Amino acid sequence: MLPSVVNIFLICLYAFLCLCCTKATVNNIPRNGSVPAVIAFGNSFFDSGNNNLRTTIIKADFPPYGNDFIGGKPNGRFTNNKTLADYIVEKLGVKDYLPAYLDSSLQDEDMLTGVSLASGGSGLDPETAKLVNVFSLADQLEWIKEYIVRLKGIVGEEEADNIINKSLYVVTSSSNDWAISYTAIPVRRLQYDVAAYANFLVEKETEFIQEIYKLGARKMVFFNTPILGCIPLARTVGGGITRKCGDKFTEEAQTFNAMLDRQIQLLRGSLPQSRFTIVDYFKILQDIIENSLIYGMYVLVVSSLLCLRVGVDH
Repeated sequence: MLPSVVNIFLICLYAFLCLCCTKATVNNIPRNGSVPAVIAFGNSFFDSGNNNLRTTIIKADFPPYGNDFIGGKPNGRFTNNKTLADYIVEKLGVKDYLPAYLDSSLQDEDMLTGVSLASGGSGLDPETAKLVNVFSLADQLEWIKEYIVRLKGIVGEEEADNIINKSLYVVTSSSNDWAISYTAIPVRRLQYDVAAYANFLVEKETEFIQEIYKLGARKMVFFNTPILGCIPLARTVGGGITRKCGDKFTEEAQTFNAMLDRQIQLLRGSLPQSRFTIVDYFKILQDIIENSLIYGMYVLVVSSLLCLRVGVDH
């Protein structure tokens, strides 16, 4: 009984978080035009199974991953159900979930409404992907170029340009850079202090934004770095015997997020017709942690309703 309750708790908490993020995203999309497709870049928050084809320890193609997804089987998503990107496309009414670009079963009609190019374990820093042997952001940039060529072959150049221009591009940020390259395998800590590394990462994100902007992307949503001091790795490494949230790791995230926010504001003014939004992932998770009792009551109520519903249906 306990595992089922815990599972429901995690599902509801994850879904609530995703809906919070999605609401922030949707509210910033222009209402005078549709969003025909969603293209996702980044890490495991958005990876729908691209890492399945990679020899890496950063994989999710085995149980219990996918337990509550369609078919109840592992599919490469780093969750028991949908990813953040899946919830976004569902919320926007684009489709039920976002398929992986490298999925061998991907059909032409899937291409018209978007794909996930994300790779779990990747980051803005090219070194991060190398350290864990996953697909880098540079790889994902090459994939979007391939995607555009394939799209033009399906619907023609004019319609493809229209889809690319009106689509929503979602990008997860630098959590793996700080967790892997700066902490777990601290090659970058030997080269940069916190401020310098944060600046390096912002420069890499800027380069990426400018590249996809050149390809036609105009509506972009960026998830900033979450409260790193409270992720399991940070609590284990820096939280002591009680595994408290580590202030040092949290400050690293805050330093990067502040720089990213300033840079996005500058890019809004320098790239014509751009519509950029930052989802404050840090603040969302911080609020859940600091007000866990309130969120716990919310999940308890939802879980109870789910249990009652299951009892009625079965």
